[in-house]
Amino acid sequence: MAEEVVDQEQQIQEWTRAQFQKANKFLAEKGIMPHKVHPEESRYLAPYVALWKIDSKKPTKQTYWVMSGDLPSDYVEVSVAATAREALRHFSMMWQMKAENIQRSGLTKDPAQAKFAQLLVSRAESLYKMQADDNIWGPKG
Repeated sequence: MAEEVVDQEQQIQEWTRAQFQKANKFLAEKGIMPHKVHPEESRYLAPYVALWKIDSKKPTKQTYWVMSGDLPSDYVEVSVAATAREALRHFSMMWQMKAENIQRSGLTKDPAQAKFAQLLVSRAESLYKMQADDNIWGPKG
């Protein structure tokens, strides 16, 4: 039994490390060079989502919420959400709007765009449920 717990903890650590690398790579692909992570404010809900608070290098020197996991990676400036929980709510709402825009624009005639819109809606609903769950966040949120 103790061995299973150790294995599970090791799997979570490996997943978290992989998600951190994924988030850093995602930012770099967007032209943002990661500099420092704020682990005390970042949250990991393995194997679903990792939300990182990351500073970029100079000259821009901005701070972002960066999301990775079993969903599309995304990022926003930290000014839109003070906490990881608020950032999840923001991503949820933002993705609902993106999916609605794809559907309204007629892009869903393209099967890839229709599938992407469905993925956004599905993940947005999951993110909203996660951010609303006090059992995940505890009393401080």
